[in-house]
Amino acid sequence: MQERPSERMDEGWQPRLPQSPGCRYRHLAEEERPRSEAPCPVQGEVQRSRRRVKGGREVLWGPGRGGREPGARPGRGRDRGPDQWWEEAAAPDSDAWTAEPRLPALAAPAARAMPSYTVTVATGSQWFAGTDDYIYLSLLGSAGCSEKHLLDKPFYNDFERGAVDSYDVTVDEELGEIQLVKIEKRKYWLHDDWYLKYITLKTPQGDYIEFPCYRWITGDGEVVLRDGRAKLARDDQIHILKQHRRKELETRQKQYRWMEWSPGFPLSIDAKCHKDLPRDIQFDSEKGVDFVLNYSKAMENLFINRFMHMFQSSWNDFADFEKIFVKISNTISERVMNHWQEDLMFGYQFLNGCNPVLIRRCTELPEKFPVTTEMVECSLERQLSLEQEVQQGNIFIVDFELLDGIDANKTDPCTLQFLAAPICLLYKNLANKIVPIAIQLSQIPGDENPIFLPSDAKYDWLLAKIWVRSSDFHVHQTITHLLRTHLVSEVFGIAMYRQLPAVHPIFKLLVAHVRYTIAINTKAREQLICECGLFDKANATGGGGHVQMVQRAMKDLTYASLCFPEAIKARGMESKEDIPYYFYRDDGLLVWEAIRMFTAEVVGIYYESDQVVEEDPELQDFVNDVYVYGMRGRKSSGFPKSVKSREQLSEYLTVVIFTASAQHAAVNFGQYDWCSWIPNAPPTMRAPPPTAKGVVTIEQIVDTLPDRGRSCWHLGAVWALSQFQENELFLGMYPEEHFIEKPVKAAMARFRKNLEAIVSVIAERNKKKQLPYYYLSPDRIPNSVAI
Repeated sequence: MQERPSERMDEGWQPRLPQSPGCRYRHLAEEERPRSEAPCPVQGEVQRSRRRVKGGREVLWGPGRGGREPGARPGRGRDRGPDQWWEEAAAPDSDAWTAEPRLPALAAPAARAMPSYTVTVATGSQWFAGTDDYIYLSLLGSAGCSEKHLLDKPFYNDFERGAVDSYDVTVDEELGEIQLVKIEKRKYWLHDDWYLKYITLKTPQGDYIEFPCYRWITGDGEVVLRDGRAKLARDDQIHILKQHRRKELETRQKQYRWMEWSPGFPLSIDAKCHKDLPRDIQFDSEKGVDFVLNYSKAMENLFINRFMHMFQSSWNDFADFEKIFVKISNTISERVMNHWQEDLMFGYQFLNGCNPVLIRRCTELPEKFPVTTEMVECSLERQLSLEQEVQQGNIFIVDFELLDGIDANKTDPCTLQFLAAPICLLYKNLANKIVPIAIQLSQIPGDENPIFLPSDAKYDWLLAKIWVRSSDFHVHQTITHLLRTHLVSEVFGIAMYRQLPAVHPIFKLLVAHVRYTIAINTKAREQLICECGLFDKANATGGGGHVQMVQRAMKDLTYASLCFPEAIKARGMESKEDIPYYFYRDDGLLVWEAIRMFTAEVVGIYYESDQVVEEDPELQDFVNDVYVYGMRGRKSSGFPKSVKSREQLSEYLTVVIFTASAQHAAVNFGQYDWCSWIPNAPPTMRAPPPTAKGVVTIEQIVDTLPDRGRSCWHLGAVWALSQFQENELFLGMYPEEHFIEKPVKAAMARFRKNLEAIVSVIAERNKKKQLPYYYLSPDRIPNSVAI
């Protein structure tokens, strides 16, 4: 154990009676040393601090946190490493030290009062957010900078998880307006990461300055913070602030590097696994997003784990599927189970199921799909020909051309798996309901590719619909869900971190909407969609087919297709009078408009004109990064290389936020509802599509559907993917206060009020519905793609 100062005293060390629990030591000339005072009394354990004069400057070192020995912690000397100061402090020249009490203020000689700041430090409340390391603070003001101060309360455990600690920091001179706060973390025993939420500074004049952080500090790391006011690059005229802005981006661009995971994909983060990511974008607990663990737990929770290894074992009949379904069910999934064979349920899912983005109004019958009036006249209710129904806007089409020629999964040599590329024609009947009227199971017409009709034999028509539902599942999982929400949102997130400093208003606006997105995608590449990943276990597009699909679908990934109103209009689905039961459209437009109004307000606060938008170099670099790396520089994508007006910027930000929040919610959280009943959304088919009519039997259908093992893995997947995260943050919730300005906070309050009104509208409508649609209710829309 390090010797106490009192144990090292020689005859020249005589303590005086203290006026407080501790003693101070001052370098004095020999003749100034007191000789006759009584020894310093000890109450419990004496707390001491030493002060030593080096070059006319005093430097402190003091007792460890929580009653540690004084020698157990480094010093506070500015421009001096802990080890260097420790060596000096551990072996003081005994002839140069003496003790003096802390005298009452009245007894002290008159002196100029030293400026004092009150520093409040908030530690995060997530698991493992606290630290036992040494935390130092330095202040940089317009008139000077402070020494480095150790933030520590004697006999107190500082910086615990969820704690808000305050410290008094005294400086030698007035610092002027505080511009930067530097926080340094140094190792005490074993390194632990520390999550710093914010610092609040009370100045000697009584003003309060907020310094948002919301970052992890790892190892012997440090962070330099600016106050919470959002600033554009043009607003910074002070050299040190310009330099800080530049260095932050230089550091980030080294941490957030682009990488091509697979040819033809949008570029992603350069990280092989979750642990390679910068700490700030990792999950708080990697275990909570382990796909293998979560899928296995899901099967345990569903009481189906006994089937999970029963590959090649077919179910006996449709009712047999209930063995893996009945343990956890809900209103929608039960209704699907009971009505999945009905044409009305089949058509409804194209409007309000978990993939409501494919159906479009048919303006002309494609040559590759030679349907005639005679084929479908028993389904037409208006006494019109098929061509006339098309002209009146009553015919709709879903074409799965993307799947044509995609390689089916061959990872299991014991099970052949198959894909189809069907075309489905739908009709709006007199009740304004959408029903199927014709299905062709491949893209090339011919004798071996018949057009199946509702008037065909029961099982012919049922199997044709099952093939469509299976194809819809594949496109949903890989394109609608993976590519158009997960991968696109990751592109926005990487570009944001690379090109926008934390002080930029657009960074402050978007950071909540990319939370955990890069992390969940990295885990997916590590465990789910990689070679021999979980995707291969149950899906016919596993084993590389899903990669081919993304590569093909990139040509259709356009900026306009991510603008919700334009995407609806492009598919001819905008009319509420013509298609009154399209709740995905109705609710989506409400949420889109609420987000657009909010982004327009924020843009208007910080950009006073279109010229300011055009002349913001950081913003333009952000937009260009998305175009060059995310869209691979494809002009046909329609993604802008730059933004030139406030209106254009508002729309761009609305695309970012809507894609990450509402669009992902609409296509993700209904997966258990619509896909848990295996015959309604088969992840694989074990026999090829029928090439003739009148030969399909119930036994053939059951043998074509997934086996027991693949059914269980599929059910575990859709259940796990449909769950909200613990402590989920829903749209409009911004607990991390990156913005401090009142106008922005008022805009946030109006945004939340508008969202609450939408919640009420949706809830009132759903009261009257047997099949409620709630996926776009704002209280069920997470802020970001995180699962």
